[in-house]
Amino acid sequence: MSEPHDEVDQTKQDAGNTLGWFLTGAIIGATAAVLFAPKSGKQTRLLITEKTQAGREAVAETGQEIADASKDMFERGRKLVEDAADLFERGRKLVKG
Repeated sequence: MSEPHDEVDQTKQDAGNTLGWFLTGAIIGATAAVLFAPKSGKQTRLLITEKTQAGREAVAETGQEIADASKDMFERGRKLVEDAADLFERGRKLVKG
């Protein structure tokens, strides 16, 4: 019965790892772009603004995906509990006769 719980833990861990690696890559990429970009200060600030906005959108999208996956897991868990309660009740009735 601990299998769905393990699945939820694994999904949370995978989502956290994905988000962490994305943010790490975004920071490294932005830093490299600023350091090696042969652009003026105004152009560099505009580039940073654009990249920051793209990063925000990606984080928001990933957050929404995590929220959707969590809702799905919750619904499956709720259904599992309902099914278990139903089986328990049926077994109890069978034992009573």
